[in-house]
Amino acid sequence: MCYEDRDVVAFMDIQPVNAGHVLVVPREHYESLEDIPRELATHLFDVAMQLAPVVKHVGDADGLNIVVNSGRAAGQDEPHFHVHVIPRCDGDGFDIPLPFSGSSMPDRTLLDASAARIMTALRDPMGALRRQRDTTDHPGRRAGDSAKV
Repeated sequence: MCYEDRDVVAFMDIQPVNAGHVLVVPREHYESLEDIPRELATHLFDVAMQLAPVVKHVGDADGLNIVVNSGRAAGQDEPHFHVHVIPRCDGDGFDIPLPFSGSSMPDRTLLDASAARIMTALRDPMGALRRQRDTTDHPGRRAGDSAKV
């Protein structure tokens, strides 16, 4: 254990990318980023930010990654939310390849449309959830399509 308070613990990863790789974990169980209360998530990142320069220094690292894998598709292998603080060294072989080589630059109108959908969902989160539920309940229907046929 390298850090603990009432809500959070931090300890060494048992399969570290490099020496000093730390996991910051809530004491209470939350499976994913979508489940954890905002205040606790903020506290976890505050702890990660507090640990980051120390981990980098102690690990004699050239850089640092702070990583969250939320959900199986994102590489989450433990069903308990956690934040990785990973000291990085040139040539360590670990990679989070961004930009992703399997993607291509979309047309600007697609980027703008995605941004507009996100802004709309932020302004009306319940409406966004209703639209998501409608498309889930009726797979042939797109968000915004009328429920009447």
